[in-house]
Amino acid sequence: MDKVRQTAAEAVADIADGSSLAVGGFGLSGVPNVLIQALHERGSGRLSVVSNNCGVDGSGLGILLAAGRIARVTGSYIGENREFARQYLGGELEVELTPQGTLAERLRAGGAGIPAFFVPAGVGTPVADGGLPWRHDPGGGVAVASPAKEVREFDGRSHVLERGLTTDFALVRAARGDRHGNLVFNKAARNFNPLAAMAGRVTVAEVEELVEPGVLGPDEVHLPGVFVQRVLPLSPAQAADKHVEKRTVSVPAAREGARA
Repeated sequence: MDKVRQTAAEAVADIADGSSLAVGGFGLSGVPNVLIQALHERGSGRLSVVSNNCGVDGSGLGILLAAGRIARVTGSYIGENREFARQYLGGELEVELTPQGTLAERLRAGGAGIPAFFVPAGVGTPVADGGLPWRHDPGGGVAVASPAKEVREFDGRSHVLERGLTTDFALVRAARGDRHGNLVFNKAARNFNPLAAMAGRVTVAEVEELVEPGVLGPDEVHLPGVFVQRVLPLSPAQAADKHVEKRTVSVPAAREGARA
């Protein structure tokens, strides 16, 4: 039952070329940066990644992307990552863009053993009708387009069929975890992390604080250990190393008065 791994390298040692990964995080919140860095150092390539976004330039999944290690991304947001946009538009990267709520439910459904479900989001758009560019050719045309999906009517409203998602591995970050893999997430980090963890056949969680079994009460646990196979305790420095995507500060009142 003790799922703790002593090093990040050990935790990702069997993630081979061509593996599929579900990765938690939203922007820079709740991103398993230590595990991503270890995977970068391992050298695995041709990865298929399922994540809300693909990090930013120089951080998170952006590290793997810049190194040419990612072949395909299923996500909902290209965001602030210029390299992501460049590779996609240049035909170097295959991208399946999915509505954000649909992506979350596809991960949850996969983890719950639900192969597919119907949802109204995307009906009447290329999400349902097909034709979204998955991969561009070097000239900017569409080399691979999304297929049309089944649409059915329920209670007078059209719904599109979406498939659940499962992956070979999942990488997530939690605020607290025990040796059995029970996890607690902090605030905004409880975004795609539990869903990504559910979708992975082998889930690796880096935890900012490792506690002994029994410390976490049943009502505290956000994700039970049945979904987690490996736990990596972070050092205090690693746990504190958190980035800010967009820093905003207010103008002090004295300066406001002076400007007026």
